[in-house]
Amino acid sequence: MATHKKRSYFFDSEEGRDFKSKLQQMEADSFYNTVTSYSPDAKKYPDNLIPFVDKHMNYLNGNPQLDSSMYLANLRLMTRLR
Repeated sequence: MATHKKRSYFFDSEEGRDFKSKLQQMEADSFYNTVTSYSPDAKKYPDNLIPFVDKHMNYLNGNPQLDSSMYLANLRLMTRLR
């Protein structure tokens, strides 16, 4: 069985810091739907709500094969309020 390696360095990398700042800009912009969503991890998120930035940073960290620039472009298209 193949094992899936998480890129634990993503949060500390230049790419990760750049991606996080872009997500934070999206979150501050009222033209994007960046509401928090449900998380079953009650230890990390006691109110069971995961912030928009954390959700997408964790997703990219867990899926190292994804291109972060393409992911961000698609995320902007999906969350843009019309």
